[in-house]
Formats: sequence, structure tokens, C-alpha cells
Amino acid sequence: MATEAAAKPRGSRLLARSIICLVVCVAVILAFYLSLLASATSLNYDQRIQVRTAIAVLKDKGFTDEARLLEKFVVFKSDDNWLNASVAKEDAYAATNFPFEIVTLYPDFFTYPVDETERAAILLHESKHLKGADEHDAYEFVWKHRNQLGWTKEKYVSSVVWRNIRRQTRDNVPALFNCDVNEFGDCTE
Repeated sequence: MATEAAAKPRGSRLLARSIICLVVCVAVILAFYLSLLASATSLNYDQRIQVRTAIAVLKDKGFTDEARLLEKFVVFKSDDNWLNASVAKEDAYAATNFPFEIVTLYPDFFTYPVDETERAAILLHESKHLKGADEHDAYEFVWKHRNQLGWTKEKYVSSVVWRNIRRQTRDNVPALFNCDVNEFGDCTE
């Protein structure tokens, strides 16, 4: 009878320790997430309107899954949280904290795109990161789907965003740019 009584508390103790461990893990992850949110500034009203308009372009052009993800699950910020601030960035319009679904939109996102279609192209790239894609896959997806988006060379070739993203795509996905017969070696044209 003493053995039976001792076995129950041991199982109960193991369950209690497991629950405590789970609660501590959830609390740590929640604290980490909240610290990312608290250490960055929210978008202002005009910025939120521009983001909504760009998401509407994605939806209208058939990128409904990406638009839904950006619309329903993302928290947009206008400057770096403490984690993003620790990483050097070059030529960045935005940054994504995966899997926390936080997207930081830098001032260049609001300054350099000539219209909502270019902002939509940037958000399309970030939506791929929100799904766990790396830079290679995100750049490749956007570049291969730019015509569907309406982001074409004919209309945007002189845009700063077009030139930067074309160069960054070439740097990240060189296989798309090894066709000597096309301008810039772009095999997708």
C-alpha cells in the first residue's frame, strides 16, 4: 500500500513539472513577442492607408492567400524592434520577423515606390518570408509573378524600386539572369 501511495505522487509530480515547464516556455515566448512589439513604433494613419491599398492590389491581382496573410495576421511597424536593430540592413524596404508575423516597413517603403503596385511588390516579397521562405525564394517568386501583379518593365523601368529589386533579385537568384539575348540577362522576359 505504501508503494501505491508513493507512485501516485511521483506521477503527479512529473505532470506538475511538465505543466510548469510548458507554462514557463509559453511565458518566455510571449514575453519575447511582446518585447518585439513594444520596442518598435506602429504605423501612422497615412502609412496604414498606403499598406491597405497595396494589400488590395495584391488581392485584386489574384494573390489572395498572401493578401489574407498580410491583412489578418501581420502586425506592421514603422521602425526596427530591438532584434532587427541588431542586424545590418542594406537597401531594405521592409523586414519580417518570422514566425512572429511582424513586418517592419522602413521609410523607403513609403518614399521610393512610385505607386501602390510597387508597394504591393514589396509586400508580396515579405509575405513569402511570413510563410518561412528565404531570400532566394521570395525574390524568385516576386520576379516570376511581376507581370501578374502589373509590375512591368515597360511601366517601371525608370523606378528606383524596380532597379533595386531587379539588382537584388539578380544577386539572390542569378539563374534568372543568364540569358544574354535579353536586357540585363533576364531570362523571364
